[in-house]
Amino acid sequence: MPFPLSRLPLLAVALFVSASAHGDTPKPIPAPIAAAVAAPTRTPANVARDAYRHPAETLAFFGVTPGQTVLEYSPGGGWYTEILAPLTRDNGLLYAGQSAGRGYDALAAKLAADPATYGKVKLVAWPAEGAIPDGSVDTLLTFRNVHNMVMAGTGEATFKRFFAILKPGGTLGVVDHRLPEGRDTALEKKSGYLKLSTVRRLAEQAGFVLEAQSEINANPRDTADWPDGVWTLPPTYRLGDVDRARYAAIGESDRMTLRFRKPR
Repeated sequence: MPFPLSRLPLLAVALFVSASAHGDTPKPIPAPIAAAVAAPTRTPANVARDAYRHPAETLAFFGVTPGQTVLEYSPGGGWYTEILAPLTRDNGLLYAGQSAGRGYDALAAKLAADPATYGKVKLVAWPAEGAIPDGSVDTLLTFRNVHNMVMAGTGEATFKRFFAILKPGGTLGVVDHRLPEGRDTALEKKSGYLKLSTVRRLAEQAGFVLEAQSEINANPRDTADWPDGVWTLPPTYRLGDVDRARYAAIGESDRMTLRFRKPR
């Protein structure tokens, strides 16, 4: 059953998309998204990161609705899955596309442990050939994964698969760590940061059109030049206790938020 609005903090219902893109005007957060973000089944440690990841504003910007067929590519530990599962449970369909291996097995165990929340999620082994029909997905979301594709050299093939899976007119939503355009492109292979132009090139080569971009997940304190790349910052803290307070004060990375469209 949908979460009753009476259970939501008034602030959650009144949230607005705080940063608009290319003429997009700020929009109220739809009640179903606010309810899913407020779901009591979310992991407390994940909820604590909402201040950096802005899930309500991000999903509203991407236009996710409860009745859609949604694919979350490479959910990892399921941070966004904890929101997308209750959002789509009653009227939509959620695919979780994860590569086979330990990550897949861990996510499968997480979903199986709470069938009331995740019982309708379809976990598929990426690239999900035959498991997800081409042209069947309304919205495809990928959070902080494109840098991994670039480092592995799989970006072009993955974006082509995204294009095939989406319906004509479907949305591709991308969030990733942002490298300033003036920096050496070689840093994309080791820092975890990407230039917006690189993501745009991968998407447009596959056939997508950039529809809008947002500063919802921007962090101007992040200078993207850390000793161990993006993993220097929270939540990873790869340097351990070295300058930990400094990196905690900076917060999580500066991120681009891009909405692409598959032409009709």
